[in-house]
Amino acid sequence: MKLVNLSVKRPVGVIMVVAAILALGFVSLKNLTLDLYPDIDLPIAVVSTSYEGAAPQEVEKLVSRPIESSVSTIENLKVLQSQSQSGSSLVLMQFQNGVDLDSTLLQVRENIDQIGDALPEGAGDPSVLRFDPQQLPIMTVGLSGDSPEELQKIAENRLVPYFERQEGVASVSIEGGKKREVQVEVNRAKMAEYGLNSQSVIQALSSSNQSASAGQINKGQKDLQIRVTGEYKSVDDVKKTILQSENGARITLDQIANVKETYRTTNSIAEVDGKPAVVLSFLKKTDANTVQTANNISSAMKDFDELPNGVSMETVLDTSEFIKISIRSVFWNIILGGVFSILVLMLFLRSVRATLVIGLSIPIAIISTFTLMYFTGETLNVLTMGGLALGIGMMVDSSIVILENIVLYREQGYSMVESAKIGASELAPAVIASATTTLVVFLPIIFTNGIASQLFTPLALTISFALIASLAVSVTLIPMLSSKLLTKAFTNSGRRYWFDRFMDKVNDAYRRALRWVLKFRKTAIAATLACIAGSCALIPTIGTEFIPPSDQGQIQVSVNMPEGTAIEKTQEFTNRVTKKIEEYKKIIKVTNLKVGGGQFDIGSGSSDFASYTIQLVDPGDRDVSTQEAVEKLDDTLSDVPGADIQVSELDAGLGTGAPIQVKLNGPDYEVLEQLSSQVSYMIKDVDGISNPSSSTDEGRPEMNINVNREKAAQYGLSYQQVISQVQLAFNGQIATRYKQGGDEIDVRLILPEEDRQTISDLEGMSVQTPTGNLIPLATIADLNQVQGPQTLLREDQQPQVNVEAEVVGRDLGSVTDDVKAELDHLNFPDGYTYDIGGQAEDMRDAFSDLSLALVFSIFLVYAVMAIQFENFLFPFIIMFSLPATVVGITGGLFVTRLPFSLPAFVGIIMLAGIVVNNAIVLVDYINILRRKGYDRYEAILDAGPSRLRPILMTTLTTVLGMVPLAIGIGRGAEAQQPLAITIIFGLSVSSFFTLLLIPVVYTYFDDLSNKITSFFRKRVD
Repeated sequence: MKLVNLSVKRPVGVIMVVAAILALGFVSLKNLTLDLYPDIDLPIAVVSTSYEGAAPQEVEKLVSRPIESSVSTIENLKVLQSQSQSGSSLVLMQFQNGVDLDSTLLQVRENIDQIGDALPEGAGDPSVLRFDPQQLPIMTVGLSGDSPEELQKIAENRLVPYFERQEGVASVSIEGGKKREVQVEVNRAKMAEYGLNSQSVIQALSSSNQSASAGQINKGQKDLQIRVTGEYKSVDDVKKTILQSENGARITLDQIANVKETYRTTNSIAEVDGKPAVVLSFLKKTDANTVQTANNISSAMKDFDELPNGVSMETVLDTSEFIKISIRSVFWNIILGGVFSILVLMLFLRSVRATLVIGLSIPIAIISTFTLMYFTGETLNVLTMGGLALGIGMMVDSSIVILENIVLYREQGYSMVESAKIGASELAPAVIASATTTLVVFLPIIFTNGIASQLFTPLALTISFALIASLAVSVTLIPMLSSKLLTKAFTNSGRRYWFDRFMDKVNDAYRRALRWVLKFRKTAIAATLACIAGSCALIPTIGTEFIPPSDQGQIQVSVNMPEGTAIEKTQEFTNRVTKKIEEYKKIIKVTNLKVGGGQFDIGSGSSDFASYTIQLVDPGDRDVSTQEAVEKLDDTLSDVPGADIQVSELDAGLGTGAPIQVKLNGPDYEVLEQLSSQVSYMIKDVDGISNPSSSTDEGRPEMNINVNREKAAQYGLSYQQVISQVQLAFNGQIATRYKQGGDEIDVRLILPEEDRQTISDLEGMSVQTPTGNLIPLATIADLNQVQGPQTLLREDQQPQVNVEAEVVGRDLGSVTDDVKAELDHLNFPDGYTYDIGGQAEDMRDAFSDLSLALVFSIFLVYAVMAIQFENFLFPFIIMFSLPATVVGITGGLFVTRLPFSLPAFVGIIMLAGIVVNNAIVLVDYINILRRKGYDRYEAILDAGPSRLRPILMTTLTTVLGMVPLAIGIGRGAEAQQPLAITIIFGLSVSSFFTLLLIPVVYTYFDDLSNKITSFFRKRVD
């Protein structure tokens, strides 16, 4: 090849090119960003709409359904879901993969704008946004001090604006703390006496709290702006607001209302390590990097030195720490894998110089890969770095083959330069073809759709980049270095004679084994089939899962109090829970408690809910895993009566939802609720199911007010006027705002607290008519107490109820099968169905996509070999090395007790391109010897032992390079462990069968080919 000759003739040029590539690689490495997993770009849009004060049923009927109807006709819509809560609606649309979400969002906005007039009065403008299931807070910072009000002011006025200016930060939310407001508790009787109503009071407050420009006047040579100031400065200004009654009397606000400065009613309380605090949660921008953004926040925290005495700020949770630790662990696994590969080379090559020549291909290939990753927009994450660790042994395969051939010509008396030229040029085409079979298996992964493709395409690209770089090194740098360094290589001296004697014994044993299998061919085939059948019998015992969980050390404890529990009672209960959690303080780094606010980030939240986010100490400082800590905490907290407490492990990686989710669909919510109760009861006894809960479990008591429109009309009242007065009385209405010392204070009109506490207060509430008279609410409305849902779900415009559960102690696939078996015993009414969602659904879809990718990968490998051999028969023989991989794959997963998962599936696809390389080397050399005149039997007996050495070298370097990942050294290695184990066991066992089975298969097909040829010759004759 011209490239080989050029590299040998121009060594200085090669060195300069390599140096330039290394320099560019180091620059690229510095600019590559870190992340835990590759970004998963799912085409999901969400429409969020507020409807203050409305119950979930009203939100669904008046907001969610109209929005669903408007967007249901958009092309490529895959799933349409809605979630209606008290005061808010969330409509989620998932489109087909490959859809241009930017243009689709424009279509969604246009459709929503067309129904704007159909939405009820009081509903906010719908907000159309991208939805990212991974968009969780990347950092949580606690602000501690003595005064909750002061902490709230510091957070709102100084910290939030400061942090939101940092690069990568999208928004900062505040939990806990207290905010001042002015409450105007009106006296309805006095208002009626003066002929005033709530709207007139609100109008007076708004108009009195204004400043205006009144033109200009001249003063000498200057123009002075005239400004009339009338804005409120204090609560006393609010009290002195002038009201004009219908009879012309002028009164002040404090004559008809109790005006006081107090704290805004809150349904959210935050604590850090048991102490009251204000907690800041940081969301990153969609295109921002987690680690860089977290570093920017941490630097900003250090630079912010304006906190008052007694106020401190500390990091509660930082998801970037696990990312950095995981990347660091994989980096050291790469180093260890490289060391193991170098030791194998030293053992076989018996030369430091020869080992150095090949060993140089590893760092050059890795650093070159960083350059390609940078220019293709990839990030350094657990999977891409794992790809480098997995490919560390394969990077030297091409170089080994080239070097051995160069040395062979050197030993035959050729000069160093001629040996490098001829040896490299002779095998370069075969090396390129062999590397191509490994590369083509990744094409189907890259071009398939779904979460599996988005997760493992970066890994596939990384390994491909590394192999391409190592291939380029093998045909350029290796010949050049060989022509300069291998002057005394492969001389038989030193203490390594023992290994040569050992290899001689291995060759003899292998030759005897070959003679035996060639003599008893049927027995060899039967034994192979028996091994494959036995391995297939192990498959049901292995189980399946989606992605292996990582020990991130984060735990969530959810506390669900009885429906409608006041926030004070919820906080009293959490004090008991906190004491129980403190029993594990030796393994807990920090605890963040949020009381109230609800499980979701939309709506008004719930005072009967609380959640703990617990960060454990580093794994090296504790003797239990996160999962074991979850089980212990669950056992401890199960003894605390009075609430439903659920303990689960937090995984901030993929945001794929609950492991098990049973989606119940049908036309009636009441029937679905009954079915969900039955499903929860049935599956709770399934082994591995933990904390099953229904989306209807959060139902809470509510008071329904059914306004009689005809009676209301008799008093001159409309339905909307009645509702407005009830909302103002019990929830209040903000009439105006004013600034005081940099703070913006709300002025809220509301009934006195003693008049809005009990059901009797609601029933006896007075409604003011347009004439000024007061009538009891019960006169024009019926009041009924019911148990209403907190959240109403719909999918594809049909009601839905979900039952979710965690999986503990078993694999996801086995638990899913048992859940399906239980559900098959349940008689569903006509029109009602169920489906399994959550991670189980993601796993099913991903396995389906990868199965298709595997089929195409095998086809591409065969096609590449057919082109290489210019023959259809020999590639078919070589493909018989693939079935034997089942023995290694199932055996490896069974021995290590790891379930079959997405990484393991990707390992099988990689094996399709790796295991055939050994068979290619063996079959190709058999054909070469037969063309030289060897008998078939002698050709096999000679080719096998002569090719055993390079086969062992390439297999051992690949296998030992993956051992650190297979052992699972360090945090974050869990994601690659099944992949590494699949390749190690699959390649090892397949290599054994390749060396013995492929010669047998070769003889059978050769006999068949001879018979067919003989048959056609007779027909011709």
